[in-house]
Amino acid sequence: MIVSVLLPRFALATAAGDREGLLREPAALAPEPGREQLVGEVSPAAESFGIHPGMRMGEALARCPRLVLVPPDPVGVADAWEQVVGRLEAIGAAVEAPAPGQACFDARGLRRLHGGHLDGVLAATRRALGRPARLGAAPTRFAALAAASAARARRPRVVDAAGVRAFLAAQPVALLRFREETAALPEALMRLGIETLGDLAALRRSALADRFGAAGVAAHRLACGEDDPPRPRTPAERLEEGLELPEAGNGAQLGQALQLLIDRLLARPERRGRTLRSAVLSATLVEGGTWRERVVFREATADPGRLRLALGGKLDLLPAPAETLRLAADRLGPPHGAGAALFEDGAAERRARLREAVRQARAAAGPDAALRVLQVDPDSRVPERRAVLTPFEA
Repeated sequence: MIVSVLLPRFALATAAGDREGLLREPAALAPEPGREQLVGEVSPAAESFGIHPGMRMGEALARCPRLVLVPPDPVGVADAWEQVVGRLEAIGAAVEAPAPGQACFDARGLRRLHGGHLDGVLAATRRALGRPARLGAAPTRFAALAAASAARARRPRVVDAAGVRAFLAAQPVALLRFREETAALPEALMRLGIETLGDLAALRRSALADRFGAAGVAAHRLACGEDDPPRPRTPAERLEEGLELPEAGNGAQLGQALQLLIDRLLARPERRGRTLRSAVLSATLVEGGTWRERVVFREATADPGRLRLALGGKLDLLPAPAETLRLAADRLGPPHGAGAALFEDGAAERRARLREAVRQARAAAGPDAALRVLQVDPDSRVPERRAVLTPFEA
C-alpha cells in the first residue's frame, strides 16, 4: 500500500505566517516576480469564487475583486517542507515529495517497524508530522492522493485494491491538478462536461491521445487506477552558507558577496573534496518576501570560477535589492579528479602541493589558517567594508 500525506495550502499558510486570518478571507498566493502571472494556492473562501491554483491573476481578480494576494516566500516554504520530509524519513519512510505539502511512500517495508499493520504506520506518520494532516492509503500513488484529499484531518482514508476503481470514479477531475503532466487538463475537461474521473475513464484512450496528446494518456491511466511506483528522493547532506549584506545589496556588491559565499562553501570540511551537482541561491528582499533559484550544473564541479559563472547570471533575476544572500549545496557529486590539463606543464602538481599545504595548515591552526583578501566595496568610505577575508582555495 502507498501512503499519501497531504498538507492542504502548505505554501499559502507558510507565506501568510502569523496572519492566519487571511486564510479565512478570499486569498491566493501571488505569482513570484519574473514568473508567469498565475496565482498559487488559494484559500477555501477564494475557491468558492471559482478560483483555483494556476489561474491567471487577471481572471482571478475579475472573479473576486477583493482577493488578497499573499507575497510568496519560496525560501521559507522550502525550509519548512524540508523539515516535514525529514520527520517522515525519521520513521524509516523512503519519501517521494513532488511538491510542498504533498508526499507519499510505500508502507510495505514499515509495517514490521510499527506494529505489523498499516494502522501502525499511519499512526507513526501522524506522530512524526506533529500537525494536522490528511492521510490516505491505496495501491497506487494517485489513488492514495485521492484518498488523502477525501480524508478528514484526524481520520485516514484507506482504499483497498478491490474498490480502488469505484472510488476513483466518484472523484472530481480537479485532482489531476496535483500532477505536473496533467495540471492543465481539468479546466478543458470540465468545459467538455467531464466532471469526474469515472467520466474520464469511460472515454477511449485513443480519443484522449488525439485531443490532448501524452497528457491525455497519462490522465486516462490515472483515472483507471494505473500509476507508476513511487520514486523516493535520495537523502543528501546539505551544506549552506549565508551572508548579511551591510546595505541593500545590488550590482557589483552582490557579485562579490556571491564569491565570498562560494569560497566559504568550498572550504567547509564537511564537503570532503566532493564536487557540486546542483546549488540553491536564495535571498531575503529588502521590501519583504524571499527569492530562490535552483541551478543544476552541466558537469559536477568544485571550480570557484565556474561556479560564479553559473550562479552569477541568476543574480540578475533578483526582483528587488537583497538584504541577505544564501548559497546551499543541494546535491554533492564525487571528489574532483585532479587530472593535468592540456599544455599545463607541472601546473596540476603545483596545485596538488598547494592544496596539501593548505590542508596541513588548517589541520594545525584551524579553518582560518589560509585566507585571501577579497575586494567587496573598494569605493566605500568605511575601511572595514572595502575588503574581507575569505577562505583560500587552491
